[in-house]
Amino acid sequence: MITAGIKELKNQLSRYIALVKKGDDVLITERGRVIARVVKENSSRTSLRQALQALVLRGQVIMPTREIERDIPEPVKLPGKAVSEIVLEDRR
Repeated sequence: MITAGIKELKNQLSRYIALVKKGDDVLITERGRVIARVVKENSSRTSLRQALQALVLRGQVIMPTREIERDIPEPVKLPGKAVSEIVLEDRR
């Protein structure tokens, strides 16, 4: 999510519109307080992102400023029992 003050938005409107077209949300601030949000029309957002928007607007959550890598490394396989198996055996 990108944040821009009113003056900056006015001076670089084309740049921010291009970012919105790519799918970025732009929060517009006035004296450091969020007053509006510009989003792409008909953009498909995850329900988690929608749920977080109210928290973002209240200043309780800060969204990441860059895209997070989605590649999850493969887990390392070690010899012996899995920790979950050991815990289950211990509970019996």
